[in-house]
Amino acid sequence: MGVYVDGYVLPIPKKSIDAYRKLARKAGKVWMEHGALAFQENVADDVKPGKLTSFPQAVKLKKGEVVVFSWVVFKSRKQRDKINAKVMKDPRLASMGADSMPFDGKRMFWGGFKELVSL
Repeated sequence: MGVYVDGYVLPIPKKSIDAYRKLARKAGKVWMEHGALAFQENVADDVKPGKLTSFPQAVKLKKGEVVVFSWVVFKSRKQRDKINAKVMKDPRLASMGADSMPFDGKRMFWGGFKELVSL
């Protein structure tokens, strides 16, 4: 059985990258302490608007923003569900409500993925 991955894509104002990095480090530490296998945050370097779809179009990217692509790796979906429940109850993240985020959460999207190929 392969791993299970939660993936996230969101727009971040360029001026808020440092604030997001701080938030992501804190959140990543919590996820890892609760059992995640890996936690990764990545800022767009080579993503261009497409003709039909693209990362910038998916998040309705605005001027002065950049796309962040992130994922958390788990042993399984069952483990993901248990870990995420613990993470959501962790007091260190209690202050991370929608109003305190350095990005527009309404334009963020995410999902859980079963492994298809691993080399």
